[in-house]
Amino acid sequence: MAKSFPAKPRRSSLAAPKFSKGACVTCALILPAAGRSSRMRGADKLLEDVGGMPCLRAMALRGLSAGLSVIVTLPGADHPRAQALAETPVRRVLVPDAAEGMAASLRAAVAALPVGTYAALVLPPDMPDITSADLRALVRAAEADPEALIFQATTRDGAPGHPILFRNALFDAFHQLTGDTGARSILQAHKAARRLVALPGDRARLDLDTPEAWAAWRQRKTA
Repeated sequence: MAKSFPAKPRRSSLAAPKFSKGACVTCALILPAAGRSSRMRGADKLLEDVGGMPCLRAMALRGLSAGLSVIVTLPGADHPRAQALAETPVRRVLVPDAAEGMAASLRAAVAALPVGTYAALVLPPDMPDITSADLRALVRAAEADPEALIFQATTRDGAPGHPILFRNALFDAFHQLTGDTGARSILQAHKAARRLVALPGDRARLDLDTPEAWAAWRQRKTA
């Protein structure tokens, strides 16, 4: 049986800021974790066991290991997901209107970004194959191409997925998001300023949001 654990809009420059050496310290990782996990039939995908700890905690630690500040949106201060982040130096952001969909989490997270953040990576935390090295790869791509505004991870074969890095020139656009389609409208509006970054295998698109998906993932890991 799978183990579960109980567990003010900012102004930004319209110019794409150039990264300097060590620029990842000015980047943030957004983990939207205020959703209901409705496809898990009573379980919580973000409390599933990943490396001996809740998935959400594991993903937050990977962001910290990559040198990023980490923002986690949550449905409540006493939620088991908040408990899973105990003693981790992440910024917890409560989303009282989380029922609206992903947009509510993204609006809240971007509004909570530390002053001076040059870019933010968005990563659904139910993607446990994404590593710290993958996050750093997106940051390195942004360092190498200061003209682009978006850097989106893809599978080895080029299918777009997550994580996605957005420069701060786009932060104001997040405050206009509504519904449950994430940042799709921003991606479409700035497609010409997007660069794709291939990650190994299919992990840029592998999200685990059903018990069956988690079981298959564990089976692959132990095969």
